[in-house]
Amino acid sequence: MMLLQRPALHVIFDLDGILLDTETLYTQAIQAVVSEYGKQFDWSLKANMIGRDSREGARYLVEALGLPLSGAEFLARRRPHLERLFPDVNEKPGASAFVASLSERGVRMAVATSCERSLTEIKLVKHPWFGQFEHLVCGDDPGVERLKPAPDIFLVAASKLGVAAADCVVLEDSPAGVDAALAAGMQVVAMPDAELGPERFGHATAVVAGYAELSPASFGMSG
Repeated sequence: MMLLQRPALHVIFDLDGILLDTETLYTQAIQAVVSEYGKQFDWSLKANMIGRDSREGARYLVEALGLPLSGAEFLARRRPHLERLFPDVNEKPGASAFVASLSERGVRMAVATSCERSLTEIKLVKHPWFGQFEHLVCGDDPGVERLKPAPDIFLVAASKLGVAAADCVVLEDSPAGVDAALAAGMQVVAMPDAELGPERFGHATAVVAGYAELSPASFGMSG
């Protein structure tokens, strides 16, 4: 059954929480920093940070927890923890099989992640199946002036593919990402973390719990 309002021709994937199971690793890295100050990082905080500019999220977290750090200092403290954790990150269940099912049909695909390229490349070390994507657009790439919820990163991805934004569907796990995709004129399927819940994603074109609910036919693709 098709989930979209109109068939899509191309697919743009968010990375964290959609293709790779990095969200638990981000939580571990953040907790490693804030625990030094006797603080706890949980979903009441993470829900307001997920999918957004890391600098914006860091400023929010420092203020919310009253940490004696600047946002930049917090990110510098977090980075070595991420660099240690990311090489062993696993795919989200069903992600590579779904990507392969699209690739076999000749569907053109890109990844659009707010994460900076240097950290993104660490995440991909043990995942050669990312070679099926034509483009990887990162938050610090040229042309991405504003991060999600601004549409820039998805518009850059469509431009690199050489396709119309209206012909793309985006897979996202954050409200900010859904906002960005819609602002780009794209349809968007939300796949939220169970901890976040579907109630914050009512504005998405469709909401699913995981890849078991998706097939190429879900996007109106035949063959």
